[in-house]
Amino acid sequence: MSALFQPLTLRSLTVPHRAWMAPMCQYSAEAAGPGAGVANDWHFAHYAARAAGGTGLILLEATAVSPEGRISAGDLGLWNDTQTEALRRITAFLKQQGSVPGIQIAHAGRKASTEAPWRGGGPVESEEGWRTLAPSPLPFQDGHPVPAELTVDQIKEIVGQFAASARRALAAGFEVVEVHGAHGYLINEFLSPHSNRRTDEYGGSFENRTRFALEVVDAVRAVWPDELPVFFRISATDWLTENPEDAREGWTGDDTVRFARDLRAHGVDLLDVSTGGLAPDARIPVGPGYQVPFAQRVKEETGLPVAVAGLITDPQHAEKIVTEGAADAVLLGRELLRDPFWAQRAAGALGGDLRAPRQYARAY
Repeated sequence: MSALFQPLTLRSLTVPHRAWMAPMCQYSAEAAGPGAGVANDWHFAHYAARAAGGTGLILLEATAVSPEGRISAGDLGLWNDTQTEALRRITAFLKQQGSVPGIQIAHAGRKASTEAPWRGGGPVESEEGWRTLAPSPLPFQDGHPVPAELTVDQIKEIVGQFAASARRALAAGFEVVEVHGAHGYLINEFLSPHSNRRTDEYGGSFENRTRFALEVVDAVRAVWPDELPVFFRISATDWLTENPEDAREGWTGDDTVRFARDLRAHGVDLLDVSTGGLAPDARIPVGPGYQVPFAQRVKEETGLPVAVAGLITDPQHAEKIVTEGAADAVLLGRELLRDPFWAQRAAGALGGDLRAPRQYARAY
């Protein structure tokens, strides 16, 4: 019997199987006006197709907790009622197809105010752009603007924005909320000594650099039902300190294991393991499953459930990761962009029991 197609229970929520969709931005909402940050027909069709394809849990793309927290002006948001209402249509359909709807809430920090990838992805230079925010006034890379250093009052305000977005996510029908602490966005910027040069209670020591992330988790957990899980996405390494040829100090795998224990104590139910994104010139040894060792170490050393992403495309590879206990679930990203029915195909290859939509049953 396929391990990948066994259910997984977190708190009182049971996910039907362990082939999940990773958050992937679509950059397709309106940039301004009443439709800013609002899910539209593209988003519905995109996520509905993956649910019809049998994906067990679908994590919607990084959804900004404030207008300033968007990666691009086309990002989804969750700071007003119009955005909340539009997402209900998506969550209702996902549940009808047997998929669990989840959402990743995020603040882009110094990597905000950029163009969509098909427009180059660089900083916005038109009137649609805005001043970015960060723990320290350090640009992401040459050619990017210097962000404004957050005050303590502003930090507290953003913590409140995460909580407010989590409340809206629940009202929209989501059953999982994930705090985005990876890929060089705001929470990751606080965690890493590469981007956090503060000298107050939010910088310096490990405890200080993790303070903001834990305050966000506490605020989200306080408004999220006890019976539903909270995830945290982490970049398990910046690929700086762990590269002997790179003299820069960054967040490491050791830090991730230590922090995972704190996250578990603060009510996080699963760590979504990724890597990188903070330093654009970091050397990353990319290959199929290259992030799996980081997830496996967290699982083995802390007991916290983990999911992992990173060039996992083959059903047998995904099965091996789960069977060997390296991760509790596998997150597919670009492979699900290419093949919305990956889960159905994998179930056929692995002998998994996966129900197809009745409208498609004759094809199986």
